[in-house]
Amino acid sequence: MDTRPSILFVIADDASWSHFGAYGDPVAQTPNFDRVAREGALFTHAFCASPSCTPSRGGILTGQHIWRLGEGANLHSFWPNTAPVYPDLLAAAGYAVGHTGKGWGPGDFAKHGRENSPAGPRFASFDAFLKTIASAETPFCFWFGSFNPHRTYETGIGRKRGKKLENVVVPPFLPDTPEVRSDMLDYHSEIEDFDGELGGLLTLLERTGRARNTLVVVTSDNGFPFPHGKTNLYDAGTRMPLAIRWPGRIKPGQKRRELVSQTDFAPTFLEAAGVALPPEITGQSLLPLLMSGKKQKRDVVYFARERHFTGGRVGNLGYPARAVRTQDFLYIHNLAPERWPAGDPPLYADIDQANSIKGSPSKQAVVESTDTRFHTWAIAKRPAEEFYDLKADPHQLINVAADPKHAKMLARLRTLLDETLRKTGDPRVSGKDDFDRYPSASGAGK
Repeated sequence: MDTRPSILFVIADDASWSHFGAYGDPVAQTPNFDRVAREGALFTHAFCASPSCTPSRGGILTGQHIWRLGEGANLHSFWPNTAPVYPDLLAAAGYAVGHTGKGWGPGDFAKHGRENSPAGPRFASFDAFLKTIASAETPFCFWFGSFNPHRTYETGIGRKRGKKLENVVVPPFLPDTPEVRSDMLDYHSEIEDFDGELGGLLTLLERTGRARNTLVVVTSDNGFPFPHGKTNLYDAGTRMPLAIRWPGRIKPGQKRRELVSQTDFAPTFLEAAGVALPPEITGQSLLPLLMSGKKQKRDVVYFARERHFTGGRVGNLGYPARAVRTQDFLYIHNLAPERWPAGDPPLYADIDQANSIKGSPSKQAVVESTDTRFHTWAIAKRPAEEFYDLKADPHQLINVAADPKHAKMLARLRTLLDETLRKTGDPRVSGKDDFDRYPSASGAGK
């Protein structure tokens, strides 16, 4: 009898960590996410590899930092097909593998020889996939990729569903206007749509008798599609919801404050399946932490960005940046500070909606605001170094890189980041700009 666990990976599209009920959000009703967290572990400090769909998903699938993925570090890229991905390794070990919805991407996985998405062969649904598995004892690995809460939204859907403007918690980097509050309600409504999808998956697991030996992981790929969020290396762009359940193996009711990366998922899944880890993996399995229930020293995490929206800057350039975060500090190194971080004006295309100002009420509110602070926090050019005291400034609004009292810690994190980039082979360290030279597969996917 095969006792290896099945793996159900459920990923939202553009959802920040704080907008789920288990984290105390007063607007979104997310009973299914909250249930997974209650019956397993809730992580308060989980981070994506990059705050952009394609590279974030590449980091998940390979268990590697995005600067090791070649052209896979860019949005709308061609999958390089040089790094092993966990679905392939599990398939080779006898797992039934598949995905539905948004897998790896947007991008083109076929150009360099792949037959299927790196997330696995595509199926119409999770139900359709399960029906193809001949034996109930065969373990599976399935990726459910929601398209929620990615823009665009039905304008006013939040209020139509009975949500109240006054209940919205507007972060300080956005103008507090009725239009922004309504935009956030619409976003929260799609968070609830995602949670409904999750509920259907959990019900199907129970109905098919698969729930007890299935490792369920629920997360998002990057932060919410608002200024200062998605594509940025601030918490609003990189800090992810994460709940993990494995009945009988993971002690329920855990609340984990350790800093973890989504590059940790691949080694976690492979270890659970008893599959040897490829030497290329830079992430660390979460199983020792989850199964012991004890605190572990995980006090630093790394993430990065390269090119997001194709054509967002003259010359199709990206905005290369690297960052290291601890519990108390965030250090960001902007490698091309002469460029516009949100894309060239006037469209600032790295903020959704890319080709429009009015396509996003919150983006429009920031761009048109007469309060220049909102410009500084979202669209203005940034210095080469940013440093934030997270206890004093949880939203990363005050850059204290020039403050002498932080000089020692800034130097420490600068050195730590540089050493890690060199050790893990970041081409940017040697001055290569291949990321900007890679062609775009724009148009392939959402």
